Amino acid sequence: MKTVTIGVSSLEDAEQRLADAFKGKRRSARISFASEDLLWKVLTSKRWALLRVMAGQGTLGIREIARRLGRDARAVHSDVHLLLKAGLLNRAEDRGVVFPYDEIHVDFVLKAA
Repeated sequence: MKTVTIGVSSLEDAEQRLADAFKGKRRSARISFASEDLLWKVLTSKRWALLRVMAGQGTLGIREIARRLGRDARAVHSDVHLLLKAGLLNRAEDRGVVFPYDEIHVDFVLKAA
């Protein structure tokens, strides 16, 4: 099972993971945001639902995603393009999109202001 961790991390943490990768150290897949605010801005409840529907499903077209979600294809198209830009989804060769993970682990800590 392919799992991705979505979370919040500092620039230093991200740079350390990159340096480790260049040294050949295997790390689990991770998608990081610079702040909790940015994470919640990008990953709205409808986009979380979109990722859940796509997890482990291979390549899907936007109309099929919209059908599975019970949403308008144009609205799903906008969400898909935002998630592509954010690096959460990948384009497939057959014009579809893919979320290349079977499950999502969410990891971040909220501290007092």
